[in-house]
Amino acid sequence: MNENGKTKVAVLVSGGGTNLQAIIDKIQNGELAQIELVKVISSKEDAFALERAAKAGIKTAVAKEQEDVLRELETSGAQIVVLAGYMKVLSPEIIKNYRNRIINIHPSLIPKYCGKGFYGIRVHRAVLEGGETESGATVHYVDEGVDTGEIILQKKVPVLEGDTPEALAARVLQVEHEILAKGLAYAAEKLQEA
Repeated sequence: MNENGKTKVAVLVSGGGTNLQAIIDKIQNGELAQIELVKVISSKEDAFALERAAKAGIKTAVAKEQEDVLRELETSGAQIVVLAGYMKVLSPEIIKNYRNRIINIHPSLIPKYCGKGFYGIRVHRAVLEGGETESGATVHYVDEGVDTGEIILQKKVPVLEGDTPEALAARVLQVEHEILAKGLAYAAEKLQEA
């Protein structure tokens, strides 16, 4: 917690940053008033998420190597790390330094359609190919595995007849925006209690 009583959060991104924007919006509308975004760190220079962060007055950095990510996290003073469409697996050192303080959003109902190779549109394609009647999103803590950490919360969405991977992805994304904020609030609360 910092001097204004807020939990400092860094967000790791690789792409468009819609989940980042959802967090920014919820901080601005008071829903996540206890959160302060101290840095947005991208694995790519051209990630649109960096523009979203700059527009909101949040410090940004591009860090392609894991040791650079760790250095950026440490200098930011972040207490919690959010993976919001971050397309790299974190190093064991980052996980050790931020154990039970890193959360991720995944676009399926873990333990289904997760792990290595399951990201982006691939997840939704696999859900449809698997004949599932529902999908959804999961917020979970990050550990040394891929999508194997303790689940914080999940929300389901129905798979509709005639769904395309893109249509399903759009519905799941709405749920991601909703539960990522709730998951972040939960993680911040747990940190304050510790």
